[in-house]
Amino acid sequence: MTTSTSTDLSFFSRLRAYGELMRPPNIVTAFADILAGFSAAGGAILVSGSALSVSHPNLGWLLLSTFGLYGGGVVFNDVFDAGLDAKERPERPIPSGRASKSGATLAGSVLLLAGMLTAFQVNRYAGFLAIAISCGALLYDYWAKHSALWGPLFMGGCRGGNLLLGCSIIPASLFSLWFLALLPVAYIGSITLVSQGEVHGGDKRSGLGALALIILVTLCLFFLGLFPGYTAGTASLFIVLFAVMVIPPFWKAAFKPEPDLIKKAIKRGVLSLILLNAAIAAGFGGFPVGIIVVLLLPLSLLISKLFAVT
Repeated sequence: MTTSTSTDLSFFSRLRAYGELMRPPNIVTAFADILAGFSAAGGAILVSGSALSVSHPNLGWLLLSTFGLYGGGVVFNDVFDAGLDAKERPERPIPSGRASKSGATLAGSVLLLAGMLTAFQVNRYAGFLAIAISCGALLYDYWAKHSALWGPLFMGGCRGGNLLLGCSIIPASLFSLWFLALLPVAYIGSITLVSQGEVHGGDKRSGLGALALIILVTLCLFFLGLFPGYTAGTASLFIVLFAVMVIPPFWKAAFKPEPDLIKKAIKRGVLSLILLNAAIAAGFGGFPVGIIVVLLLPLSLLISKLFAVT
């Protein structure tokens, strides 16, 4: 009985370790990217009583795709950082021995492959976008994140690509909505900039740059009203919520770049991606769609109490 219980605990401990590698709270934010892109492309999410219905059956494939792409990307982040984490973050799954490097490599590969294959179930545009996102994630994990310039651009590009993955449900929309990808590029760029001081503390220049990008993204959400199909008034509540969530912690991290404040800014920034996407979804798809996306936030917050965001 004791041996069986010990084996069960070991199994669940390892299962949790691989779950930690995937950053589950962050994957929920990737779902929000897809829903925002889907709404911007003209996909409808209808609420009837307590039931939801969508105008396109392939939305489920895109949600599965982003699960694999994001999950696989962050798993490889830990694979490539295993040596550094052994010194700076020994509690992480690989350096702590709770997950093996070879096992994590296999898990990350399976997730990325699944993300690409499920995207091709939608159409070839989605499939090729998934391939580009996978390549971008791997390049970021292995090389670009060590650069103050290329790190933010690659990570932001992956999130921008994920938003366009949602748009790919209607391929023609990609040619008219490509500019939406610039919003997550700038926003994730700000998070990546400030995250460079997560372990040892940052500098004010990076912090101020990140804060400036946050404010720029907030203003751009209002200016989207200049484009056909987007109603800034409908999105305004979500834009204000977004600003209230992210500007204060980034302000503190910019003027006092200590590791604890930086970690709080990163966590708030990652989770607030849901509010950014809610503003886009509401502006294009209506207030109820924005509410549906916002409801992912408490889910992500709940999961963040069980699994780390960074």
